[in-house]
Amino acid sequence: HTRKALRALDFLLVQDIFMTETAELADVVLPAACFAEKDGTFTNTERRVQRVRKALQPPGEAREDWRILVDLSKRIGYHTGHESAAEIFQEMGRLWPALEGIRYSRLEAGGLQWPCPTTSHPGTEFLYKGGFPRGKVPFTAVPYEAPRVWTDEHYPFIMNTGRNLFQYHYGSMTRRAEPIEAHAGQAYMEMNPQDAADMGISEGDRVRVTSVRGSMEVGVRVTRRVRSGEVFVPLHYAESAANLLTDDRQLDEHSSTPGFKVTPVRIEAISKEHDTP
Repeated sequence: HTRKALRALDFLLVQDIFMTETAELADVVLPAACFAEKDGTFTNTERRVQRVRKALQPPGEAREDWRILVDLSKRIGYHTGHESAAEIFQEMGRLWPALEGIRYSRLEAGGLQWPCPTTSHPGTEFLYKGGFPRGKVPFTAVPYEAPRVWTDEHYPFIMNTGRNLFQYHYGSMTRRAEPIEAHAGQAYMEMNPQDAADMGISEGDRVRVTSVRGSMEVGVRVTRRVRSGEVFVPLHYAESAANLLTDDRQLDEHSSTPGFKVTPVRIEAISKEHDTP
């Protein structure tokens, strides 16, 4: 479904450091530099701005992100005039006072936490140490409501999706690491032993998982990690893409979050290869 949606676009441009599955569908691919191939800054979740320093030259025609954007901007008629990542960071400070006092020269001695409004300011270790500007925000309890879409005779299982310990998100980067692939490089579905026994499914068998939205094939892991009536499929593997099955039609009325974790599915055994994933 995702591929069909991408093909329906008038124009698709992808900027990435690898030829990913999405990049293969693009009209234009702009080769970017990775983190070790560019200068800049990194801001972590404690608001600490730190320097990133280039260790290697980008290979081939790969370029730093800011250079690509500056060049594209110039070609469509707006010349930013930026010549370095440091200049761009200073412009960010002019536009956002929380960064105004941070300079690359100050970051040589270590990171600084925003807000840092002047070049003599030491940075702000604790945000809202003296209290919140608008007072305390009240917490509102919301009662649990069961999903409106649940299992039936056609789709008797609930499929939950998520991540495993070794791969990252959709695997476009981590699946290129041979040690990770050697340990966790094969797609799988976790299924409760009682459900597997009832369906005559064994460890390593391949099954077809189908929802109202789509279908995929995957190998089975029999485990008590999942409850009877539920299965778990990690979302890292393009060859068994769990998100082909998830459905965004059911939205939480408070947060508008899709019910991706409760997808009704049916499971059919298709082979007994016993190729344990």
